[in-house]
Amino acid sequence: MKLVVAGVNHKTAPVELRERLAIAQERLAEVTRSLIEEAGVREAMVLSTCNRVEVVACHDQAELPVFFQKFFAIDPAELRPHFYEHADADAVRHLFRVASSLDSMIVGEPQILGQVKEAYAVARSVGAAHAQMDRLLQAAFATAKKVRTDTQIGSSSVSIASVAVDLARKIFGSLDNRRVLLVGAGKMSELAAKHLIQQGANSILVANRTHQRAMHLAQSFGGSTLRFEDLYATADQADIIITSTGSATPLFRREHGQQFMHRRRNRPMFFIDIAVPRDVDPEMNKVDGVFLYDIDDLQSVAASHLANRKLEAEKAEAIISLEVERFQRRSLAVDVVPTIVALQRSIEELRQAELRRAQSRLQSLNPEQIAAVDAVTRGLANKFLHMPLAAIKAASLDGNAAAIEMMRNIFKLTEVGEEDESVVTALNTSGKEQE
Repeated sequence: MKLVVAGVNHKTAPVELRERLAIAQERLAEVTRSLIEEAGVREAMVLSTCNRVEVVACHDQAELPVFFQKFFAIDPAELRPHFYEHADADAVRHLFRVASSLDSMIVGEPQILGQVKEAYAVARSVGAAHAQMDRLLQAAFATAKKVRTDTQIGSSSVSIASVAVDLARKIFGSLDNRRVLLVGAGKMSELAAKHLIQQGANSILVANRTHQRAMHLAQSFGGSTLRFEDLYATADQADIIITSTGSATPLFRREHGQQFMHRRRNRPMFFIDIAVPRDVDPEMNKVDGVFLYDIDDLQSVAASHLANRKLEAEKAEAIISLEVERFQRRSLAVDVVPTIVALQRSIEELRQAELRRAQSRLQSLNPEQIAAVDAVTRGLANKFLHMPLAAIKAASLDGNAAAIEMMRNIFKLTEVGEEDESVVTALNTSGKEQE
């Protein structure tokens, strides 16, 4: 069974494409079910954030690009240049880097690990994650924790929200006496509010479709609220609008910008859109006096944070390399169990066949003598098994999958299912020497 991570992210695809593939949280279970129903897919998880849409799958010859094209109704020619697919050890490394925030736009940002955990929880809830996915994700979480513990990559709280606020501060020089409107009351807006206060903003409005959530967020840092139905009538009072909602279509369009500028008498207005799909239509940039920055525009600001964290990132990469190697060895050790069981079963079948062939010549023996013959043949079988089993275990420890496959071919072994009870026995005894 092949392990694959496939999809697009902020490095390979522009926000225009990512927003077409973005999956709302409430649809994540539906998409995961659809993926697990694809031919050949045994286990799967779907991760969708503002910077990436990826699937992690254990499969037998599944066509993951076809799944993307079919589910999202996207032309293959549009998807292909931006789509990546990592297999086996490369897939493990990619997932470990994602969970450890080394593949994020903001290296070291803390949100991605929680997003991976949420995706895994959804996969388990719909029955899409089993033994192999469980091992992989638990190893990814342990690696992310080790990176956080053993390096300073998360020493200062940096996130997309903090970079957005940093951009706002650079635009105005100071946020003092600037009115800021947060559209959306989710986690990203909460983080933005904290950073706004740290940067000196003292006039913050919050608007959200669910007004109670807006009130809760505003009260937590002394801000005020704006009813969502009054958004277009009041938004022009803000100098900076930071928007992060789950809307499938833009909230602000070009005509809104024109209305705002008329009421503001052409005083400049800044939109920082950190939502995917985007909350502000790109046409807004064509309105004189309106300046729009979307999530891809934040990458240049984020580059400075990456430079500051380069040394810690190198330490983290070294940790991940070791953890990937360790995971591969452990996985091979588990994967080798069916080979051990199949070889033991093959030799036992040969032994039983020879005893049946000699049955007519053994009829004169008493029960004690028959038991002695059985013990002798069993001992010979175990002695014969000792060398090939030792070789298989050594290949497993060395991560030598080719040697294990060669042993399977030499002995013409057929796979045994993981549900076979003998596999459980082998898991418990594979570390013991044959007598």
